[in-house]
Amino acid sequence: MRNEAILLTFMPVAFLASLLAVRAAPTPQAVDPYEHYVRTSEDFRRVKQDRDWALKAWPSWIYMPWYHQWHIGFEDRAAAFCRKTGYNGAFVDKGKVHNLEWINRNKLRFYMDHTAGKGDLYIKIRAWRGPDAKKHRAMLSSTGLRINPINDRLRQKLKRLIHKHISALEESPYRTAYALDDEISWGSFLAPCSWRITDDDQAYPRWLREVYGEEAPKRDHWFTYEEILGKLPEWSIAEFDASPVMDQWTFNDSVWLNFIGELVEYANAVDPATPCGFVGGQCPNTFGGYDYAKIMRKVQFIESYNYGSSQAIIRSFNPRNALPHVTTHFHRNPAQTAWETWYYLAHGNRGFIGWVKNWFEEVTGAPLPWHEEVAPHYREAGTKIGPLMTGAEWIHDGVAIYYNHASIQLAWVLDAETHAETWYRRGSDSELGSSHQVRHAWESMLLDEGLQYNFLSYAEAIQDGIPREYKVLILPAALCLSDVEARRIRDFCRRGGTVIADYLPGLWDQHGTGRALGGALDGVFGVRHLPDFRAQDIFSSRLWVETDQEANFRWKDYATLLTNRMDNVKDTTGYHKAVRTMPVVRQNRFGKGRAVLMNLSPAWYTAYRVSGFEEATRRRRVFMDPLRRYGVEPWIRITNRGPETHGAEIAYWQKGDRTILFLCLNPERFGALKKGGHACALRTETIPIELRFKRSVRDVRNERKARDLGNGRRFKLDWKTNEALVLSFEGAPPR
Repeated sequence: MRNEAILLTFMPVAFLASLLAVRAAPTPQAVDPYEHYVRTSEDFRRVKQDRDWALKAWPSWIYMPWYHQWHIGFEDRAAAFCRKTGYNGAFVDKGKVHNLEWINRNKLRFYMDHTAGKGDLYIKIRAWRGPDAKKHRAMLSSTGLRINPINDRLRQKLKRLIHKHISALEESPYRTAYALDDEISWGSFLAPCSWRITDDDQAYPRWLREVYGEEAPKRDHWFTYEEILGKLPEWSIAEFDASPVMDQWTFNDSVWLNFIGELVEYANAVDPATPCGFVGGQCPNTFGGYDYAKIMRKVQFIESYNYGSSQAIIRSFNPRNALPHVTTHFHRNPAQTAWETWYYLAHGNRGFIGWVKNWFEEVTGAPLPWHEEVAPHYREAGTKIGPLMTGAEWIHDGVAIYYNHASIQLAWVLDAETHAETWYRRGSDSELGSSHQVRHAWESMLLDEGLQYNFLSYAEAIQDGIPREYKVLILPAALCLSDVEARRIRDFCRRGGTVIADYLPGLWDQHGTGRALGGALDGVFGVRHLPDFRAQDIFSSRLWVETDQEANFRWKDYATLLTNRMDNVKDTTGYHKAVRTMPVVRQNRFGKGRAVLMNLSPAWYTAYRVSGFEEATRRRRVFMDPLRRYGVEPWIRITNRGPETHGAEIAYWQKGDRTILFLCLNPERFGALKKGGHACALRTETIPIELRFKRSVRDVRNERKARDLGNGRRFKLDWKTNEALVLSFEGAPPR
């Protein structure tokens, strides 16, 4: 078999592609059950997401303080403080109306938290030590029922609460959104969890028949991760079968998010004018209901912490940027707050929900001095640039990053092996997880190259194909691909698109079952992944993945995470090889398009990026060269690129007949469960910068300074690096 791999490397490309297309092609079927499921299931039905309706409810940028330590009260002094500082929104909780008269008098748009109460959609289990530790660990790792399972009792209870809480606010014209609850999860936050979400014993078999069709497996019990953990070192890809646990997680996600969608629609029935969703959203994850391809079809409003790419994914799956999405603001210092205001506005956020802690003198209620420093940014966002962005739509550069939730699940299965019997205590997935690290590296490389992108979900690809607006489709650690996804990707490439995969694309199906005939896209890439590959053939000699996440659970720097206790093969490109025996950067012509299999993990790029401009520029070339070669390049550049502009990002939007662009800083960010996403090593200096368009543009305007800059191709400006330059010009980008 290994000689066969060597022989295949030297076969003529056309002959190899035709051979592999025959060998890897699935058996033709009249109807693909999985495609039918994604096209027709309630799991993928959208709730109401009308653009004009949503914009009417939440028209612009709003800062909504969460009154945790609001020591200033709700009198005239508080109203004057809000007007002066730019806090142009408000918050109520559980239908409590003690401050509603004040909100109405001051015309503050507000959202309501805990519309469905607290404790049913949110379960907090975190006592890992002490007298209850054993009980709490058993709750999460057992295969029993969820605390407060989804059933008619819970359904009726939450609908009563929703009706009660919304009805208490009907007199106010300033209600803007309802949050069902905060930090919701079918488990406990994102903690690994094995329990079943519903007490309907027939729900899971019914769902399996919907997904698999007549060939649905008969599962005789509810599985736990431990039942496959011991098999990971011995399984070959052909023997690999994570479907017993992955199907359960996907089922839980579906039941949970259908329930959320049902509650959203019930809230609409009580109040047809106001969007509903949830706050405290977590990163894309195996546990808790965080498949964003489904989430973004079941909500009309969302606040999510910015970690694990969540904000970029939400923006991408938000139809025409119609639905209000915001993030959490935790004030640290004025420079950081200014950066967050402009960075998130540049990426389509409609405001902040602010954690009110250490804002005031506790005794007197006097605002602390830092409010005066940040006030100009809030006022400008709320009165000038926020309204400018109302109705604007995101522009990308023809690049799509594929979002495949099954691959996130399988990556967790592989990552968690190193934890052994303590797998249920694994946390910090956005900082440790292979899928998260790879996705983040791709995003950073594209932005540093001057390119904007969208995420494309597996559901959209299955239902509508790969949209023609994309030139390049990137498959980041896309381990799991269904037959229909593989067909859509082949069609995209055949008609002229470029497909780039980093490693192991489609060696497993959507259930986490290894493919016995090689990867689903081997014919596209002109290679063959051998089904007898085992963990020792991929990355290190003992794990399926690039990092030992147990040994580096509290890692301090990227280089250590990627090297400590591992014997990966580092290629001359500076990146780890995935399959040790296969070549890197394999390029293949397929139909009218091209396909590139890197056989490299891009995770090292984050370490190179932290090292500085020169190292990052040199090291990302191997991944970015295929995009340039096949026609993707920026239409606007920073002429004087160098260390002082390292991390600069240009984001752009279309509104009517004008293009709006933001120049902002995209430094490394780290997120935590209750701390949002904040910048590290934030720079605050003002530097001269020259922007150069591909062709001359007309009627350029500096929107923040209200200054006309005329027509031209080059513009010299001053940029304060923790803020944003905001320009607009007539027409579409000059491509």
